[in-house]
Amino acid sequence: MKKEYMHLAAEANGPAEAFERLSRIIAILRKECPWDRKQTHESLKSCLIEEAYEVIEAIEKKDPQNLEEELGDVLLQVVHHARIEEEQGTFNFQDVCDGICKKLILRHPHV
Repeated sequence: MKKEYMHLAAEANGPAEAFERLSRIIAILRKECPWDRKQTHESLKSCLIEEAYEVIEAIEKKDPQNLEEELGDVLLQVVHHARIEEEQGTFNFQDVCDGICKKLILRHPHV
């Protein structure tokens, strides 16, 4: 990655900053990386499935370090799909988070 973006690889000061950096990196890649720019929901389907299987494998192996890495890969897929929709003006990652928060609250009235 270009030198001007290297600061994005630093440790985050909390989850909000971590997500903001990931979001920014995906936005940069969607503009500047030929591979990322041409990806679609269709082209990324197999990547999402593969990453989900790798999470399951890390769980089965009881390997927390690998689980951390694989969860990051799944998160990358989610953010990438949300970014594609944001570019089309339909929804963004915040909408995805808001939606799951509402769903969790509605499904857990006992809490």
